[in-house]
Amino acid sequence: MGRLLTIHDLKEQHRARAPKMFFDYVDSGAYTEGTYRDNETAFQTIKLRQRVARNISERDLTTKILGKTATMPVTLAPVGMTGMQHADGEILAARAAKAFGVPYTLSTMSICSIEDVAKEAGAPFWFQLYVMRDRGFGAELMARAKAAGCSALVLTLDLQMLGQRHKDLRNDLSAPPRMTPKIMLNLMRRPGWCMKMLGTKRRYFGNIVGHVKGVDDMSSLMSWTASQFDLTLDWSSIEWVKSHWDGPLILKGIGDVEDARIAADIGADAIVVSNHGGRQLDGAPASIDVLPEVAEAVGDRIEVHMDGGVRSGQDVLKALALGAKAVSLGRAYVHGLGALGEEGVTLALEIIRKELDTTMALCGETRVTDLGRHNLWRGGEPVGETGVGAKPLMSAVGA
Repeated sequence: MGRLLTIHDLKEQHRARAPKMFFDYVDSGAYTEGTYRDNETAFQTIKLRQRVARNISERDLTTKILGKTATMPVTLAPVGMTGMQHADGEILAARAAKAFGVPYTLSTMSICSIEDVAKEAGAPFWFQLYVMRDRGFGAELMARAKAAGCSALVLTLDLQMLGQRHKDLRNDLSAPPRMTPKIMLNLMRRPGWCMKMLGTKRRYFGNIVGHVKGVDDMSSLMSWTASQFDLTLDWSSIEWVKSHWDGPLILKGIGDVEDARIAADIGADAIVVSNHGGRQLDGAPASIDVLPEVAEAVGDRIEVHMDGGVRSGQDVLKALALGAKAVSLGRAYVHGLGALGEEGVTLALEIIRKELDTTMALCGETRVTDLGRHNLWRGGEPVGETGVGAKPLMSAVGA
């Protein structure tokens, strides 16, 4: 294909290079996929306020996330099975994030283990935790993350049970893939992917296999994982997590103002406004639609991050203007990984940075930390902090 200029370009190259089941794992949502689509399209209803004749010769995208300097207000979100998009995928993504100067978050359900990724990751290196029924294993994961130098724990709250994703079921998704005739035919069409996977030993869930008694092959892994979703997870469980983790705690999966207030009350350091990329509750509002209300309610007490539907630097700017302190990239960087490996993750970050920088300048701003509702426009009026701008803002985000 031609020059790779956008995240969409990377997505199409990812589609061409990765096996169908793994590309579909990223490019899908639950049930009708309505929330998955809305996450992206909701950004398009938000308009920017262009300002001219301002000195924009020097611009600064740096910010602080949980007290640490980042080259731009972006983090790499936890994404499961990244090592199946490209061999050693989590290691490559962590390496790209380190070089770029933004936080990388490793998923519990990664292919590469915490220890393997820690050898390549820089600071800040975060770990994402699912609370499972086997609390002993959860405590061990946190201890391993601490020993590996992870500086923050991202606790995902919105996956007590798995939302049904039709594509995964139809593709018979597994890691590594089962060698059925249909899957083998698809793999034959992806020789580059196959050669890279043959060159690595990392093909199972590295944080689990070899660390849970009795889990030593694909069959036992799938059986154990299916039994581990903890329906008893509640706010009191956060205290158990905090008893094992004394560093910064980020609560991911907040989609309601009342939940955001509870998260702030119990002492979390940050929250991620997120609907799990539309992969859990189909019919939930887009993350960007929820963000302004949450940021207004708790943004002075706790860092508010967001993810969901971010495909450009313009999307990042809109989220920042609506109250996010940082924006997490999930599919955007995974498309880069699936397309070109580490180089693709770097390219995805460069695309986002260039678009953010250009858009910020054309809005008349020179520092990313100065962005706010005054940079948005709707219904013939600028979206201000108070007064006349309040109503257009809610219209702008579909509330």
